Amino acid sequence: MNSVQPIETILDKMMETVGQSKVDIFEIGEDSRTEYESLKKELVDIQKNVIHMIEKSEKTELHSRFARNRLAEVSKHFANFSDVEVKEAYEQANDFQVQLAVHQQEEKQLRERRNQIERRLMKLGETMERADHLINQINVVINYLTGDLQHVSEMVADAEEMQQFGLKIIHAQEEERKKLSREIHDGPAQSMANVMLRSEIVERVLDTEGIEQARIEIRDLRVMVKDSLSEVRRIIYDLRPMTLDDLGLLPTLAKYLRNVEQRTGISITFKTMGKEQRFPTHMEVAIFRFIQEAVQNACKHADPTNIVVKLEMKAERITMVIKDDGKGFDIITKKEGSFGLIGMKERVHMLEGKLNIDSKPNVGTLIIVQIPLAIV
Repeated sequence: MNSVQPIETILDKMMETVGQSKVDIFEIGEDSRTEYESLKKELVDIQKNVIHMIEKSEKTELHSRFARNRLAEVSKHFANFSDVEVKEAYEQANDFQVQLAVHQQEEKQLRERRNQIERRLMKLGETMERADHLINQINVVINYLTGDLQHVSEMVADAEEMQQFGLKIIHAQEEERKKLSREIHDGPAQSMANVMLRSEIVERVLDTEGIEQARIEIRDLRVMVKDSLSEVRRIIYDLRPMTLDDLGLLPTLAKYLRNVEQRTGISITFKTMGKEQRFPTHMEVAIFRFIQEAVQNACKHADPTNIVVKLEMKAERITMVIKDDGKGFDIITKKEGSFGLIGMKERVHMLEGKLNIDSKPNVGTLIIVQIPLAIV
């Protein structure tokens, strides 16, 4: 009886903590849901504004083209026009050009905000799903805690494992946020700062050196904006490739691996076997993320010359093979505490698959994954 009392006290404390955690998670889910609905409404408005701004830009472009043609005609037959007509033609062409630049900038800002909202909606959706999932798990824990005391030790072990997994999730989120923050700071943020600086230079050049030199500066500015847009699109693609929903797994993987090959200079061979087919969204995302993580790990840590990715689709299972000729690593010392390996195992486990990693220092790494299709 003396040993039961401390157990009951521990259970009471656990119940109190778990209950409060459930309330906190519920509040997080509800806050995310509220923000989600608000952002959805804003997204609808922004999509309408983007369409409206595109129409305005097209109309302004048409007027600008007419004004430039008029200015070209005046310039060609300068002697046939008065100074007032020449001035009007120049000012009209310039005004339409400025309006067009303003409309294009506003459209760009609207598109950026739209992309931000879409990314945020995706994150919020994942947060709501995790919150609901965690609440369900906590309900199961509460049922166990209020049930048979014979399984107390097992429940404590499960709770500890859940806590560790929760910490891993938080760690992964923070790492992803830091990575995204660095990429935005070093890429688009720097480019936008340069764009602001160059736009000021364009104004000064227009005042001091005339419109032709200003046009040269604007062309340079356009190249800079284009590069920045490409970098933003790359970051968005890394977060969630839209082609995964539209085109499917194989085209998305092929495009991703081509981009990695171009960016790193590492030779990447992608082979597929079996009939191409679509799978449930959660399966395609998990497979894509697994291969993405395996290839990124190889490029980042293994210093390989060649990477081979194979995907075999049969009626009963999908087999993935990722092989590189890099530095390799010691499986025994690496598997404990390696969050990358833990994350890969979790993705495979989620699909009830099997994971086998074979690697040795200076030999390379071979990863084989088998995912049963019976769970689809």
